[in-house]
Amino acid sequence: MTTPHGNHLTAEQPIYERLTSIFRRIFEDKTITLQAETSESDIAGWDSFNNASLIAAIEKEFAIRFRTAELQSLHSVGSFVDTIRAKLESRS
Repeated sequence: MTTPHGNHLTAEQPIYERLTSIFRRIFEDKTITLQAETSESDIAGWDSFNNASLIAAIEKEFAIRFRTAELQSLHSVGSFVDTIRAKLESRS
């Protein structure tokens, strides 16, 4: 898997793996493969209802909380990964 943040691939790989599991469960599609540029338009059923379920599942999985302002900027999987990574790193 490649990301536009090539040098962060090692740190991001476990995040992508966990997110892929969440996306596959929420959208009931075992074929989903996530890339940084994957967005709502790329996944069937990614609507506001499923987005709320997705956010809740991600917060639970990573033991984080998104702020309202952050939620408004999460338009692609890459933005989710960047935000999650930053939150996890700030706890270290």
